[in-house]
Amino acid sequence: MSKSDNLALVIVGASGDLTARKLIPALYNLHIKNLLPSGFIVFGVGRSEYSDDSFRHRVVFENENLKDKEGDVQSFADRIFYESIEDYEKDSFGTVKDKLMSLNEAHELHENFIFYLSTPPSLYMTVPEHLAAHGLNDESNGWKRLVIEKPFGYDLESGRKLNEQLLKNYKEEQLYRIDHYLGKETVQNVLVTRFSNGIFEPIWNRNYINHVEITASESIGVEDRGGYYDNSGALRDMVQNHLLQLVALTAMEPPISADADSIRNEKVKLFKSLRPIKPEQVAEQVIRGQYLEATIKGEKAKSYREEKGVDRESRTETYLALKFFIDNWRWAGVPFYIRTGKRLPTRVTEIVLYFKPTPHHLFSKLNEVSSEANQLVIRIQPNEGILLKFGMKVPGAGFNVKYVNMDFHYADLEGEEVPDAYERLLLDCINGDPTLYSRGDAVNAAWEFVSPILKAWENDKDLPLYGYPSGTWGPEVADDLIEGKDLTWRYPCKNLTNDGGFCEL
Repeated sequence: MSKSDNLALVIVGASGDLTARKLIPALYNLHIKNLLPSGFIVFGVGRSEYSDDSFRHRVVFENENLKDKEGDVQSFADRIFYESIEDYEKDSFGTVKDKLMSLNEAHELHENFIFYLSTPPSLYMTVPEHLAAHGLNDESNGWKRLVIEKPFGYDLESGRKLNEQLLKNYKEEQLYRIDHYLGKETVQNVLVTRFSNGIFEPIWNRNYINHVEITASESIGVEDRGGYYDNSGALRDMVQNHLLQLVALTAMEPPISADADSIRNEKVKLFKSLRPIKPEQVAEQVIRGQYLEATIKGEKAKSYREEKGVDRESRTETYLALKFFIDNWRWAGVPFYIRTGKRLPTRVTEIVLYFKPTPHHLFSKLNEVSSEANQLVIRIQPNEGILLKFGMKVPGAGFNVKYVNMDFHYADLEGEEVPDAYERLLLDCINGDPTLYSRGDAVNAAWEFVSPILKAWENDKDLPLYGYPSGTWGPEVADDLIEGKDLTWRYPCKNLTNDGGFCEL
């Protein structure tokens, strides 16, 4: 799509928090960078009462999330319109269509519309159906795209049902399932690191890699999301989407080209290669935990069950560690470990590749994989960059080996701004590029992998839920997942190169 194509971004549920916090700031940044089409408009739809002007004031002029208001704020605000509706029933969208077609004519949009569902997941099937009932899925005049926020279903059955319902009225090419993790530059850089460097590509396999570890930790608790989170948990909230996407980028085969279909085809093949975890294996391969009350830096941190909206006897996991295998030629026999949790020591997301030791035991410290083995660390957030750990001789007599760090930081790219994830993803949708969006068959394949775990928890109440003090790295038993003598998880710090200890405590 060329920049001259005019269009409307219709945000359904625009009076909610996401619009002001993420969507409008991302669009404003695209506006001041002159990356939006000249005829681009935003049309907000919601149940709160706003006029065009009052909505502009709320999401633009009074929006604390807009970091830089030195640009032409008024010209951006002039692109924004609003329509209030009483409910999200089918008849209400007749009013929406009337105003949208009026805007279409006034701004020469050629009926090019993106519909962004910023609504509760319970409306993900009904709102698209109501839009279609009023012909707003019809591409006879102009293209139509539908953006859906996660969660894409609650389990395998509901995920499949959602896809089937959407495909009744929309083609797969019209559906954009947004996962903001894929919009992060450092996530996309995983593919570049792997496939553009001759020093990495040949060793990215079972012959050289001992195991792979992926961590996505948060230092905060559930905060005001207790009601939602208690019906979700870490497996649904983080693993089924974000972390399995990182697994796919880390482990997929090289695509035949960099186009959307080729990349997404390889992701699906990777998901289908995940070895299923049988119910009787869940106790050995899956560790779940829930954070407990603790004192962190002199301040009391609540337990999960004390959080607002959480059942006082909740068995929802706020921590999950998982061991699994990928049954294909490249990764046969290589364990993959993923963990995620809330109320951990620091906020960090990273991928760590542990390399096998040298084949000949020449220097004792290199005889086996250890917590100080050769590692390649790809830091997604924060302090984004890449760290390589390797052995060097300590000066003096003998051959004493010390592991040292060689690192690169994104911040070292002077003059290069790292765009916000939503900024990149919205621009891709505007340009019709679905590369960083999830495809329906990939979503189903991810659910197929995690659903047996959910069913095991549901059917076997004796499967343990471990408590862990807030501010720690989760249940100690999680270390038992990792194969190998004296091997534990890497304990990352906020700063990429400070590692190996509980430095955030």
